[in-house]
Amino acid sequence: MSKKVPVTLLDLAVIPEGQHPRDAVKRVKALAQTAERSGFNRIWLAEHHGMHAVASAATSTLLAGVGAVTERIRLGAGGVMLPNHAPLIIAEQYGTLDALYPGRIDLGLGRAPGTDPVTAQALGRDIQEDAKRYPDDIAMLRHYFSEEQADITAVPGHGAQVPLWLLGSSLYSAQLAAELGLPYSFASHFAPDALFDAITLYRNHFKPSEQQPSPYVAAGMMVVVAETQAEANRRFTSLQMQFAQLGRSENHAFPAPVDDIRLALMEREIRGVNASHRYAAVGTPEVVEAKIREFVDATDIDELILSFPLYEQSHAEEAIGAVGDMKNLILPMS
Repeated sequence: MSKKVPVTLLDLAVIPEGQHPRDAVKRVKALAQTAERSGFNRIWLAEHHGMHAVASAATSTLLAGVGAVTERIRLGAGGVMLPNHAPLIIAEQYGTLDALYPGRIDLGLGRAPGTDPVTAQALGRDIQEDAKRYPDDIAMLRHYFSEEQADITAVPGHGAQVPLWLLGSSLYSAQLAAELGLPYSFASHFAPDALFDAITLYRNHFKPSEQQPSPYVAAGMMVVVAETQAEANRRFTSLQMQFAQLGRSENHAFPAPVDDIRLALMEREIRGVNASHRYAAVGTPEVVEAKIREFVDATDIDELILSFPLYEQSHAEEAIGAVGDMKNLILPMS
Protein backbone atom coordinates (compact mmCIF):
# COMPACT_ATOMS: atom_id res chain seq x y z
CA MET A 1 0.00 0.00 0.00
CA SER A 2 1.23 3.53 -0.77
CA LYS A 3 2.28 5.69 2.12
CA LYS A 4 -0.08 7.90 4.09
CA VAL A 5 0.70 11.60 4.35
CA PRO A 6 -0.27 14.40 6.74
CA VAL A 7 -2.51 17.05 5.22
CA THR A 8 -2.49 20.83 5.48
CA LEU A 9 -5.48 23.05 4.76
CA LEU A 10 -4.40 26.12 2.79
CA ASP A 11 -7.32 28.47 3.28
CA LEU A 12 -7.38 31.43 0.92
CA ALA A 13 -9.96 33.23 3.10
CA VAL A 14 -12.21 33.80 0.12
CA ILE A 15 -14.76 36.61 0.09
CA PRO A 16 -17.70 35.35 -2.02
CA GLU A 17 -19.76 37.74 -4.10
CA GLY A 18 -22.29 39.59 -1.99
CA GLN A 19 -20.46 38.96 1.29
CA HIS A 20 -18.33 41.11 3.60
CA PRO A 21 -14.78 40.38 4.77
CA ARG A 22 -16.19 39.74 8.26
CA ASP A 23 -18.14 36.83 6.74
CA ALA A 24 -14.88 35.48 5.28
CA VAL A 25 -13.21 35.69 8.68
CA LYS A 26 -16.02 33.70 10.28
CA ARG A 27 -15.70 31.16 7.48
CA VAL A 28 -11.95 30.77 8.05
CA LYS A 29 -12.58 29.92 11.69
CA ALA A 30 -15.30 27.41 10.84
CA LEU A 31 -13.17 25.68 8.22
CA ALA A 32 -10.25 25.49 10.65
CA GLN A 33 -12.48 23.72 13.16
CA THR A 34 -13.69 21.33 10.45
CA ALA A 35 -10.10 20.61 9.42
CA GLU A 36 -9.11 19.93 13.02
CA ARG A 37 -11.99 17.50 13.50
CA SER A 38 -11.05 15.83 10.21
CA GLY A 39 -7.47 15.15 11.31
CA PHE A 40 -5.67 17.78 9.23
CA ASN A 41 -2.16 18.56 10.44
CA ARG A 42 -2.07 22.31 9.81
CA ILE A 43 -4.03 25.27 8.58
CA TRP A 44 -2.09 27.86 6.65
CA LEU A 45 -3.20 31.31 5.51
CA ALA A 46 -1.58 33.26 2.70
CA GLU A 47 -0.68 36.94 2.59
CA HIS A 48 -2.39 38.82 -0.24
CA HIS A 49 -3.04 42.54 -0.50
CA GLY A 50 -5.69 44.57 -2.30
CA MET A 51 -7.65 41.56 -3.57
CA HIS A 52 -11.43 41.79 -3.31
CA ALA A 53 -11.67 37.99 -3.09
CA VAL A 54 -9.16 37.40 -0.28
CA ALA A 55 -9.40 38.42 3.40
CA SER A 56 -6.02 37.25 4.74
CA ALA A 57 -3.91 40.40 4.27
CA ALA A 58 -3.18 40.66 8.01
CA THR A 59 -2.15 37.02 8.20
CA SER A 60 -0.80 36.90 11.74
CA THR A 61 -3.86 38.69 13.13
CA LEU A 62 -6.21 36.24 11.46
CA LEU A 63 -4.14 33.29 12.68
CA ALA A 64 -4.54 34.56 16.24
CA GLY A 65 -8.30 34.37 15.78
CA VAL A 66 -8.09 30.86 14.34
CA GLY A 67 -5.98 29.71 17.27
CA ALA A 68 -8.64 30.90 19.69
CA VAL A 69 -11.26 28.54 18.23
CA THR A 70 -9.03 25.48 17.75
CA GLU A 71 -7.05 23.32 20.15
CA ARG A 72 -4.40 21.19 18.44
CA ILE A 73 -4.09 21.89 14.74
CA ARG A 74 -0.89 23.72 13.77
CA LEU A 75 -1.27 27.32 12.60
CA GLY A 76 0.90 29.03 10.06
CA ALA A 77 1.49 31.30 7.14
CA GLY A 78 1.61 29.77 3.72
CA GLY A 79 3.02 32.26 3.45
CA VAL A 80 4.28 35.58 4.62
CA MET A 81 5.75 37.57 1.72
CA LEU A 82 8.97 38.47 3.51
CA PRO A 83 10.11 41.26 1.16
CA ASN A 84 7.02 43.20 2.30
CA HIS A 85 8.24 43.32 5.90
CA ALA A 86 11.17 43.98 8.17
CA PRO A 87 12.31 40.59 9.57
CA LEU A 88 12.12 41.97 13.11
CA ILE A 89 8.40 42.69 12.71
CA ILE A 90 7.71 39.16 11.48
CA ALA A 91 9.75 37.68 14.33
CA GLU A 92 7.72 39.69 16.82
CA GLN A 93 4.39 38.79 15.23
CA TYR A 94 5.06 35.06 15.00
CA GLY A 95 6.85 35.06 18.33
CA THR A 96 3.65 36.49 19.78
CA LEU A 97 1.64 33.74 18.11
CA ASP A 98 4.02 31.17 19.56
CA ALA A 99 3.50 32.71 23.02
CA LEU A 100 -0.26 32.46 22.52
CA TYR A 101 -0.23 28.93 21.09
CA PRO A 102 3.07 27.28 22.08
CA GLY A 103 4.35 24.59 19.75
CA ARG A 104 1.61 25.13 17.17
CA ILE A 105 3.08 27.85 14.93
CA ASP A 106 4.72 27.50 11.49
CA LEU A 107 6.09 30.28 9.32
CA GLY A 108 6.18 29.77 5.57
CA LEU A 109 8.03 32.44 3.58
CA GLY A 110 7.73 33.65 0.02
CA ARG A 111 9.52 36.35 -1.96
CA ALA A 112 6.68 37.58 -4.21
CA PRO A 113 4.81 40.75 -3.18
CA GLY A 114 1.45 38.98 -2.97
CA THR A 115 -0.21 41.74 -4.92
CA ASP A 116 -0.05 43.89 -8.04
CA PRO A 117 2.76 46.44 -8.63
CA VAL A 118 0.61 49.46 -7.74
CA THR A 119 -0.45 47.98 -4.41
CA ALA A 120 3.13 46.85 -3.75
CA GLN A 121 4.20 50.46 -4.16
CA ALA A 122 1.54 51.49 -1.63
CA LEU A 123 3.12 48.99 0.77
CA GLY A 124 6.34 50.97 0.41
CA ARG A 125 8.15 48.16 -1.38
CA ASP A 126 10.62 48.07 -4.24
CA ILE A 127 9.85 44.61 -5.59
CA GLN A 128 13.17 43.95 -7.30
CA GLU A 129 15.41 45.41 -4.62
CA ASP A 130 13.48 43.85 -1.74
CA ALA A 131 13.57 40.43 -3.42
CA LYS A 132 17.37 40.67 -3.68
CA ARG A 133 17.56 40.84 0.13
CA TYR A 134 15.41 37.74 0.56
CA PRO A 135 18.20 35.30 1.59
CA ASP A 136 19.67 37.86 4.01
CA ASP A 137 16.23 38.57 5.48
CA ILE A 138 15.68 34.84 6.04
CA ALA A 139 19.03 34.62 7.85
CA MET A 140 18.08 37.57 10.03
CA LEU A 141 14.70 36.04 10.84
CA ARG A 142 16.34 32.76 11.86
CA HIS A 143 18.69 34.76 14.06
CA TYR A 144 15.82 36.56 15.79
CA PHE A 145 14.09 33.24 16.55
CA SER A 146 17.28 31.67 17.91
CA GLU A 147 18.60 31.87 21.45
CA GLU A 148 21.68 33.82 20.36
CA GLN A 149 22.36 37.09 22.15
CA ALA A 150 22.23 40.21 20.01
CA ASP A 151 22.03 43.99 20.24
CA ILE A 152 18.49 43.83 18.82
CA THR A 153 16.11 41.30 20.35
CA ALA A 154 12.69 40.25 19.13
CA VAL A 155 10.31 40.29 22.12
CA PRO A 156 8.32 38.08 21.82
CA GLY A 157 10.24 35.94 19.36
CA HIS A 158 13.67 35.48 20.88
CA GLY A 159 14.23 31.76 21.40
CA ALA A 160 10.81 30.86 20.01
CA GLN A 161 12.29 28.35 17.50
CA VAL A 162 9.31 28.82 15.16
CA PRO A 163 9.85 26.38 12.25
CA LEU A 164 10.52 28.13 8.95
CA TRP A 165 9.45 26.84 5.53
CA LEU A 166 10.28 28.20 2.11
CA LEU A 167 7.47 28.38 -0.41
CA GLY A 168 7.73 28.75 -4.14
CA SER A 169 6.90 27.75 -7.67
CA SER A 170 10.38 27.99 -9.17
CA LEU A 171 13.81 26.39 -9.05
CA TYR A 172 15.13 29.42 -7.18
CA SER A 173 13.09 28.71 -4.08
CA ALA A 174 13.90 24.99 -4.26
CA GLN A 175 17.64 25.70 -4.45
CA LEU A 176 17.50 28.19 -1.58
CA ALA A 177 15.48 25.85 0.66
CA ALA A 178 18.01 23.08 -0.01
CA GLU A 179 20.95 25.37 0.73
CA LEU A 180 19.42 26.58 4.00
CA GLY A 181 18.22 23.16 5.12
CA LEU A 182 14.57 24.16 5.38
CA PRO A 183 11.36 22.30 4.50
CA TYR A 184 10.01 23.25 1.10
CA SER A 185 6.48 23.70 -0.19
CA PHE A 186 5.77 23.90 -3.92
CA ALA A 187 2.76 25.86 -5.21
CA SER A 188 1.57 23.20 -7.65
CA HIS A 189 -2.05 24.06 -6.84
CA PHE A 190 -1.84 27.01 -9.25
CA ALA A 191 1.67 27.02 -10.81
CA PRO A 192 2.54 23.40 -11.60
CA ASP A 193 5.09 23.66 -14.41
CA ALA A 194 8.33 23.24 -12.43
CA LEU A 195 6.98 20.81 -9.82
CA PHE A 196 9.08 17.73 -10.52
CA ASP A 197 12.26 19.64 -11.41
CA ALA A 198 11.99 21.67 -8.19
CA ILE A 199 11.46 18.61 -6.00
CA THR A 200 14.40 16.79 -7.59
CA LEU A 201 16.71 19.80 -7.25
CA TYR A 202 15.70 20.30 -3.63
CA ARG A 203 16.25 16.69 -2.62
CA ASN A 204 19.53 16.33 -4.50
CA HIS A 205 21.09 19.48 -3.04
CA PHE A 206 19.64 19.45 0.47
CA LYS A 207 22.04 20.37 3.28
CA PRO A 208 20.95 19.23 6.76
CA SER A 209 20.28 21.91 9.36
CA GLU A 210 19.48 21.99 13.05
CA GLN A 211 15.81 22.49 12.22
CA GLN A 212 15.60 19.96 9.39
CA PRO A 213 18.02 16.99 9.28
CA SER A 214 16.60 15.59 6.02
CA PRO A 215 14.59 16.90 3.05
CA TYR A 216 10.89 17.50 3.63
CA VAL A 217 8.63 18.42 0.72
CA ALA A 218 5.01 19.49 0.57
CA ALA A 219 3.02 20.28 -2.56
CA GLY A 220 -0.44 21.65 -3.22
CA MET A 221 -3.66 20.65 -4.95
CA MET A 222 -7.05 22.27 -5.35
CA VAL A 223 -9.91 19.97 -4.30
CA VAL A 224 -13.62 20.12 -5.13
CA VAL A 225 -15.84 17.28 -3.92
CA ALA A 226 -19.53 16.65 -4.67
CA GLU A 227 -21.92 13.72 -4.91
CA THR A 228 -21.76 13.76 -8.71
CA GLN A 229 -19.09 14.69 -11.23
CA ALA A 230 -21.42 17.18 -12.85
CA GLU A 231 -22.00 19.03 -9.58
CA ALA A 232 -18.27 19.03 -8.78
CA ASN A 233 -17.55 20.50 -12.21
CA ARG A 234 -20.18 23.19 -11.59
CA ARG A 235 -18.66 24.14 -8.24
CA PHE A 236 -15.19 24.30 -9.81
CA THR A 237 -16.35 27.03 -12.19
CA SER A 238 -15.96 29.60 -9.39
CA LEU A 239 -12.22 29.06 -9.37
CA GLN A 240 -12.02 28.96 -13.15
CA MET A 241 -13.74 32.34 -13.40
CA GLN A 242 -11.65 33.88 -10.63
CA PHE A 243 -8.36 32.93 -12.27
CA ALA A 244 -9.58 34.10 -15.67
CA GLN A 245 -10.48 37.44 -14.10
CA LEU A 246 -7.02 37.71 -12.55
CA GLY A 247 -5.57 37.00 -15.97
CA ARG A 248 -7.48 40.04 -17.28
CA SER A 249 -6.23 42.14 -14.32
CA GLU A 250 -9.79 42.31 -12.99
CA ASN A 251 -10.28 42.48 -9.24
CA HIS A 252 -13.59 40.99 -8.08
CA ALA A 253 -15.01 39.03 -5.17
CA PHE A 254 -15.04 35.24 -5.49
CA PRO A 255 -17.68 34.43 -8.13
CA ALA A 256 -20.70 32.19 -7.72
CA PRO A 257 -20.56 29.00 -9.83
CA VAL A 258 -22.29 28.74 -13.18
CA ASP A 259 -23.89 25.79 -14.92
CA ASP A 260 -21.79 26.06 -18.10
CA ILE A 261 -18.31 27.57 -17.95
CA ARG A 262 -18.28 27.86 -21.74
CA LEU A 263 -20.89 30.61 -21.47
CA ALA A 264 -18.76 32.57 -18.97
CA LEU A 265 -15.23 32.26 -20.38
CA MET A 266 -13.59 32.13 -23.77
CA GLU A 267 -12.15 28.78 -24.85
CA ARG A 268 -8.56 29.98 -24.57
CA GLU A 269 -9.25 31.18 -21.02
CA ILE A 270 -10.64 27.79 -20.07
CA ARG A 271 -7.59 26.05 -21.51
CA GLY A 272 -5.22 28.37 -19.68
CA VAL A 273 -6.96 28.06 -16.32
CA ASN A 274 -7.22 24.29 -16.59
CA ALA A 275 -3.53 24.02 -17.48
CA SER A 276 -2.61 26.01 -14.37
CA HIS A 277 -4.82 23.69 -12.31
CA ARG A 278 -3.88 20.42 -13.96
CA TYR A 279 -3.45 18.79 -10.54
CA ALA A 280 -6.87 19.85 -9.26
CA ALA A 281 -8.95 16.95 -7.96
CA VAL A 282 -12.55 17.59 -8.96
CA GLY A 283 -15.25 14.94 -8.65
CA THR A 284 -16.92 12.47 -6.35
CA PRO A 285 -15.07 11.33 -3.19
CA GLU A 286 -13.87 8.22 -5.05
CA VAL A 287 -12.55 10.22 -8.00
CA VAL A 288 -10.88 12.77 -5.75
CA GLU A 289 -9.21 10.11 -3.61
CA ALA A 290 -7.82 8.41 -6.70
CA LYS A 291 -6.45 11.70 -8.05
CA ILE A 292 -4.85 12.58 -4.73
CA ARG A 293 -3.31 9.13 -4.48
CA GLU A 294 -1.90 9.45 -8.00
CA PHE A 295 -0.39 12.83 -7.12
CA VAL A 296 1.18 11.62 -3.87
CA ASP A 297 2.62 8.52 -5.53
CA ALA A 298 4.03 10.48 -8.47
CA THR A 299 5.71 13.15 -6.34
CA ASP A 300 6.55 11.07 -3.24
CA ILE A 301 5.88 14.19 -1.17
CA ASP A 302 6.07 14.15 2.61
CA GLU A 303 2.99 16.30 3.16
CA LEU A 304 -0.02 17.28 1.08
CA ILE A 305 -1.40 20.83 0.99
CA LEU A 306 -5.02 21.12 -0.06
CA SER A 307 -7.08 24.18 -0.90
CA PHE A 308 -10.85 24.05 -1.31
CA PRO A 309 -11.89 26.89 -3.67
CA LEU A 310 -15.64 26.72 -3.11
CA TYR A 311 -18.23 29.47 -3.09
CA GLU A 312 -20.45 27.93 -0.41
CA GLN A 313 -18.99 27.40 3.05
CA SER A 314 -21.04 24.22 3.47
CA HIS A 315 -19.49 22.80 0.30
CA ALA A 316 -15.98 23.52 1.60
CA GLU A 317 -16.78 21.86 4.92
CA GLU A 318 -18.20 18.86 3.04
CA ALA A 319 -15.04 18.56 0.95
CA ILE A 320 -12.72 18.83 3.95
CA GLY A 321 -14.70 16.16 5.74
CA ALA A 322 -14.59 13.89 2.69
CA VAL A 323 -10.78 14.13 2.60
CA GLY A 324 -10.64 13.39 6.32
CA ASP A 325 -12.56 10.17 5.61
CA MET A 326 -9.86 8.94 3.22
CA LYS A 327 -8.27 6.75 5.89
CA ASN A 328 -5.99 4.86 3.49
CA LEU A 329 -4.44 8.10 2.32
CA ILE A 330 -4.47 10.60 5.15
CA LEU A 331 -2.15 10.40 8.14
CA PRO A 332 -4.21 12.05 10.91
CA MET A 333 -2.80 14.74 13.16
CA SER A 334 -0.92 13.12 16.02
